[in-house]
Amino acid sequence: MGKIAFVFSGQGDQYPGMGKELAEKYAAAETVYAACDGFRPGTSAQCFEGTEEELKDTRNTQPCLFATELAAASVLLDKGVTPEAVAGFSLGEVAAATVSGMFDLETGFRLVCRRGELMQREADKFDTFMAAVVKLTQEEVQEICDRYPEVYPVNFNCPGQVTVSGLSAQMTGFLEDVKTAGGRAIPLKVKGAFHSPFMREAARAFAEELARTAFRERKITLYSNLTAKPYTESAAGLLSGQICSPVQWEKIIRNMIADGIDTFIEIGPGKTLCNMIKRIDGGVRTATAAEYLAEVEAC
Repeated sequence: MGKIAFVFSGQGDQYPGMGKELAEKYAAAETVYAACDGFRPGTSAQCFEGTEEELKDTRNTQPCLFATELAAASVLLDKGVTPEAVAGFSLGEVAAATVSGMFDLETGFRLVCRRGELMQREADKFDTFMAAVVKLTQEEVQEICDRYPEVYPVNFNCPGQVTVSGLSAQMTGFLEDVKTAGGRAIPLKVKGAFHSPFMREAARAFAEELARTAFRERKITLYSNLTAKPYTESAAGLLSGQICSPVQWEKIIRNMIADGIDTFIEIGPGKTLCNMIKRIDGGVRTATAAEYLAEVEAC
């Protein structure tokens, strides 16, 4: 019997109406949304009824995705599905940390709300973009980025896919160079140059927030975006540092597989991580929370 991991998605997978059906069907999910509404009134309404534009604002995206992910995870846990390890993509790492036991729900939600505020504040200072570059190697993307002083490779997602962040003024030339090299760049539904030097001040301020936060003992192995390895005792530094540093997603998944994980359940409103993981290693099993839940309930 292999090992199960929960992997929590990041910004970009949000959509109007996410989580509504889950909350209507499962008491465990409704309880999470109700708790988040108690901490931040209107969170469930934004998830269930908010517009696409409203959900693209990072101050809304992060708490709404966190609530949706914790709701889905709570349903699986309530059904007896317990992961051996967890990891999260960008903001998903806060959700993963919460499920690992490092934070209670209120603390995790408070942190992700603050994280979203800080990152949006920095995003508002600059005219920036993010795009996923496909059909090129990491080395090819890095070489193109090196031609532009403020365009950075920031998310190493899977073979043939790297996300970049940069100044919008340099975007046209960058996109042309990607096309000339045989690649394609897909703009992302986010408002900010995340995981780049543009987020240094947000990382510093989030570190201050974490310094005032009580950390609990983790019950489940948690992998870091920053190091691609299981968390050590420097948890605050890992969580704050990832805001302005690349997400090492491909390395995380390869390390988890090496550590015995063979089933990955994506916790979130989409299946972006499932698709990435299939590109990294087609020999492991992937499923969305809804797909896995349907299997559990059919047994």
